[in-house]
Amino acid sequence: MAREAVFHDGDDEPDEDLVSDVPSVPVDLEDRQLDETLRPKRLEDVLGQRKVVERIKIILDATRKRGDTLGHLLLDGPPGIGKTTLATVIPRELGVDVQMAAGPALDAPKDLLPYLTNAGHNSVLFIDEIHRLRPAVEEFLYPAMEDFRIDIALGDGLNARTINMQLKPFTVIGATTRAGMLTAPMRDRFVYREHLDFYELEDLIEIVRRNARKLRTSITDEAAHEVARRSQGTPRKANNILMRTRDFATLRDPNGEITTKIADDALQLLEIDVLGLERQDRRYLETVMDVFAGGPAGLQAIAHSMSIPPDTLEDDIEPFLLRSGLIQRTPRGRVVTSAAYAHVGRSRPHG
Repeated sequence: MAREAVFHDGDDEPDEDLVSDVPSVPVDLEDRQLDETLRPKRLEDVLGQRKVVERIKIILDATRKRGDTLGHLLLDGPPGIGKTTLATVIPRELGVDVQMAAGPALDAPKDLLPYLTNAGHNSVLFIDEIHRLRPAVEEFLYPAMEDFRIDIALGDGLNARTINMQLKPFTVIGATTRAGMLTAPMRDRFVYREHLDFYELEDLIEIVRRNARKLRTSITDEAAHEVARRSQGTPRKANNILMRTRDFATLRDPNGEITTKIADDALQLLEIDVLGLERQDRRYLETVMDVFAGGPAGLQAIAHSMSIPPDTLEDDIEPFLLRSGLIQRTPRGRVVTSAAYAHVGRSRPHG
């Protein structure tokens, strides 16, 4: 059994007496610690998503004024957009404990049981990728969310009996990249729902500047702009590019500063072009152009041609290509647009 940390308001490290024995998903500790370093700790530190942050602030202020339990909250949006950040900021703002779980790791109701029984009064249970909960786990969660109780079946056959266990009032914060895959009963149990969208360039530039200071390095305004505009509108990609360019700066600049030249060299080596397309993004476009004459082509056929799972294409590659107008989804399949041909320096075939 792994030990999952819970924290109180204002603490950067978990208290020993607040550590619960609950199962967790294995993660790379160093990456997790670095991610936590760059992640905002307070709602006022969250950049971008202004309307969402404003609405959440109202919800939190009203909850504190009533002295009540925060209603269940669903956060949906593309990967790397800040759902987990908000989910960790909210408990800090309320001064309550938080437990974190991953939907795919909860195989059976018994896996969810430790989280529910360990939930403190008004605490938060954050479930990432909540749309991937198994039906049995989801149904087990319903009475816990609605009535703060669970029914535990003991024994089999004629000797079976059910124990009703009352839980302390708590809040479920769910995060999903595919809100459409949530069942209607699950969606209806969330009092609040917020959609997070891609970030504006100005907000990403400020995120890059702020996180450069957290990483104890400096970055020029031009380099910050270059990193931000190639991050596909997501803070996670901006942070990843920033950390890679910092490696270049450590080796090439006496002061470790990320200059425009260093940022350009790093981005060129990382194969991230001026639009923010990575190698796999361009490979997707070239595959549809070369193998399927620009389309239309089905997702499965493209995936087989690239030897990449269809889910990876649909979740990680296609969203930015669609948003940038480089591909279109039609009833017959995916089609590469004229803008895509121009971007890769090719002429669109006629006929």
